[in-house]
Amino acid sequence: MAGLMTFEALQTAVETHAVDTVLVCIVDMQGRLMGKRFVAQHFVETAWKETHCCNYLLATDLAMATPEGYAATSWRAGYGDYVMKPDLTTIRPMPWLQGTVMVLCDLLDHHTHEEVPHAPRTILKKQIARAEAMGLTPIMATELEFFLFAKSFKQIAASGFRDLEPISDYNEDYNILQTSREEHVMRPLRNHLYAAGIPVENTKGEAEAGQEELNIKYAPAMDTADHHTIAKHATKEIADQQGHAASFLPKWRTDRVGSSSHVHQSMWKDGQNAFFDPEGEHGMSQMMRHYMAGMIKYAPDMTVFLAPYINSYKRFQRGSFAPTKTVWSVDNRTAGFRLCGENSKSVRVECRIGGSDLNPYLAMAAQLAAGLAGIEEGLELAAPTTGDVYDNEKAREVPKTLRDATETLRNSTMLRAAMGDWVIDHYTRAAEWELEEFEQAVTDYELARGFERA
Repeated sequence: MAGLMTFEALQTAVETHAVDTVLVCIVDMQGRLMGKRFVAQHFVETAWKETHCCNYLLATDLAMATPEGYAATSWRAGYGDYVMKPDLTTIRPMPWLQGTVMVLCDLLDHHTHEEVPHAPRTILKKQIARAEAMGLTPIMATELEFFLFAKSFKQIAASGFRDLEPISDYNEDYNILQTSREEHVMRPLRNHLYAAGIPVENTKGEAEAGQEELNIKYAPAMDTADHHTIAKHATKEIADQQGHAASFLPKWRTDRVGSSSHVHQSMWKDGQNAFFDPEGEHGMSQMMRHYMAGMIKYAPDMTVFLAPYINSYKRFQRGSFAPTKTVWSVDNRTAGFRLCGENSKSVRVECRIGGSDLNPYLAMAAQLAAGLAGIEEGLELAAPTTGDVYDNEKAREVPKTLRDATETLRNSTMLRAAMGDWVIDHYTRAAEWELEEFEQAVTDYELARGFERA
């Protein structure tokens, strides 16, 4: 039982008792899997048509609080239901969980059966449809960076998240000796994901003690978002099974490198990379130049979808491989946008702004919206930036704080046109809530700095 399953194959697996549990999942605002565990027999008999969930699942924060201020749902409106409509093309085994398969769902309005506009999968579908109307297929890939810690989530929480100890003692970037010591987590992660139909290519040590990177083969945009979400979920579960914690927090300590989630993208037409032109400078087609120009122009507009939390902005430090400027360059890791595959059929743009905490559906949708706007507006691409972009004083900055990025999102005419006012207002409110919660918190920094001296 490997890879994606048909509904008929699932029925057979249930009849032979190879499968007894079906995870029926949606993707929430934070990019997490939420849902129910069904007795497999009941799912194949009835629940494959639809089930239900409370509509607060698209109006909660990281801690599952239910903030006020959303138009979509509230205490006043009574917190009704959404329809969870299983997408039967997404059925796949979860090999690290015994006898278990999963299916992803689209969310529908309980009364109209229309797709919920602010659901992450719906938002990405809309931008894919825009590209397809131009005869284009968005092809994307994401990189997942994260930290493995020596102790479990439960042990770390019990300690008050203090004295965090990474699984390794030194920078393990590409280091085979050190990563061999982590194979009790990383080997089952690779193999289980591959068996689940996630086209994993490799894992490697990243540029810090305990930091890992998981790379998955490029795919159509929706598949890539699904792969990313399932892989992130699996990473946490498999690490936990081995007594370790896997964290996708972008910056867990001031003096340690942060974790990113770079997004690679190109547009294909008739089975070929439409970003490639052998006669173009660097092998770039005119379409690619317009697309990149759109991403650069609208980078501030989409930053909330790439860096959604207070902690997200702690990554953006010079000399850290996290970009601070919204310019492009050729194979240069100090820029916000990097041209990869120069003068080859695999030419593509890598957006390096996003952190490991991004929701891939939202991040990819925002980048598609920006790139397609560049094509529609016929934007001209400036010359590539060279050298150390951190020192380029003329280059425009990535928004430095969530507050700055939130105001830019609120006032983005491009994203309002592409996604709709309802969506932008919903996710602006999500960002506002993160700010409101943080502003009430008393941090260790404040105590240590001012407890005696203030």
